[in-house]
Amino acid sequence: MKIGILTSGGDCPGLNAVIRGAVLKGIAIHGHEFVGFLDGWRGVVGGDIIGIPRTLVRGIAKEGGTILGTSRTNPFENGGGPDVIRDHMERLGIDAIIAIGGEGTLAAAKRLTDAGLKIVGVPKTVDNDLEATDYSFGFDTAVQIATEAIDRLRTTAESHHRCMIAEVMGRHVGWIALHAGMAAGAHAILIPEQKVSIDRITQWVKEAHTRGRAPLVVVAEGFVPEHMETPHSERGLDTFGRPRLGGIADQLAPELEARTGIETRATILGHIQRGGVPSALDRVLATRLGMAAVDSVVGGLWGTMVALNGTGIEHVGFQEALAQLKVVPQKRYDEAAVLFG
Repeated sequence: MKIGILTSGGDCPGLNAVIRGAVLKGIAIHGHEFVGFLDGWRGVVGGDIIGIPRTLVRGIAKEGGTILGTSRTNPFENGGGPDVIRDHMERLGIDAIIAIGGEGTLAAAKRLTDAGLKIVGVPKTVDNDLEATDYSFGFDTAVQIATEAIDRLRTTAESHHRCMIAEVMGRHVGWIALHAGMAAGAHAILIPEQKVSIDRITQWVKEAHTRGRAPLVVVAEGFVPEHMETPHSERGLDTFGRPRLGGIADQLAPELEARTGIETRATILGHIQRGGVPSALDRVLATRLGMAAVDSVVGGLWGTMVALNGTGIEHVGFQEALAQLKVVPQKRYDEAAVLFG
């Protein structure tokens, strides 16, 4: 078979390890041929490919980003659609596609599969927000990067007796904030799943300051304070019609400073969480998922996504994978909240 691979959506540590795992197993075990679509769905819509021989994936598991490039292209817009993609696949002799991406990518893959294309998916999201998989690669690395950054913020905060607010990624779930906040010893963790009033946040900050600490607040970009209806978004919508989030820390900082009298600074970590080399855990998980994706192709399991269940890899349908977001359960938040203030 000739298999096309694409990486779409936001980049993520571990993407290259997925590509390597799929190519090495596909060639060594099944004798498949691989090509890569350049820049995600843009390459699929335009029929823009490169060959992926074994030599191209040598040593790439430890590299961040993606050797294929990525984009947030919607494959149903700008001259795309299932008929166009099918024609390109037939012209190029491509039998199937392995789509590596998050919610938007897999939703597009489902629509294309429903239209008769042969596609399997690999979940990619630093947000860890897909219900059908216990963990997604990139999450562990993002948490580690965020934790190290927050540790550095803490030392400068203590030197100046300031309150620091660190904003992390996560879109509509708080997994990165929860894990990084707990690891860094935050005095408050604010996540989308929990409505919290400014009064309560102020209380936590004051309690920490009263004990002689420099208050540390970790907030997820999708956090919605009790007085707001929707997440803070000032950068419009992405190509899939979703709001571009970010900036809630800048909204909270002056409010908390005014209420507490403590000099307060906000830092938005942003894309730094998606860059750099993947952690060992993410390299292993990504490699295993890439190898499992080849099994999906060989088995003709079109419209399915490989997923981690416990320590094993399973195949779940796109419909199940996209049914709902994996949110932080109340029990996990309550565990962390014991440490607030």
